[in-house]
Amino acid sequence: MAVIKKKGGKEVPPISTASLPDVIFMILFFFMVSTTMREVDLLVIFKAPEATEVQKMEKKSLVSYIYIGPPTLAQQAKWGTSPRIQLNDSYRSAAEIGEFIASERDKLDEADRNSMTTCIKADRDTKMGIITDVKQELRRANALKISYAAAKSQGY
Repeated sequence: MAVIKKKGGKEVPPISTASLPDVIFMILFFFMVSTTMREVDLLVIFKAPEATEVQKMEKKSLVSYIYIGPPTLAQQAKWGTSPRIQLNDSYRSAAEIGEFIASERDKLDEADRNSMTTCIKADRDTKMGIITDVKQELRRANALKISYAAAKSQGY
């Protein structure tokens, strides 16, 4: 009778890692293309007020943001703790909002200029006086589409 002998010492062949760098670069390229970088560095502290009826903006490319709130801790030594208006990456006064709106309109196409919306992102503890000043300047600049940023609350 024939005896079948097993050869001991067979090893599992190693896994080929030749295509691993290609896969890693494809994933890296995907994340670089699909993510957006923050456009504006926040110089104010912003905690959104809560609201029950919240809607998402449809075309965020047509939205210009005005931030209102107290300066960040790093900026408080220079600017104090009273609420400030931030347009793009710097503190501005309410009188400069007209120039800001004009420059934001110039960035848009001619057809989209009438659809431009101004979003006010004000801290929940900001007094209404500074918000009213901003709204008055927006009226003077003929920016009549205004939205307010808010966080959705769970109810009453």
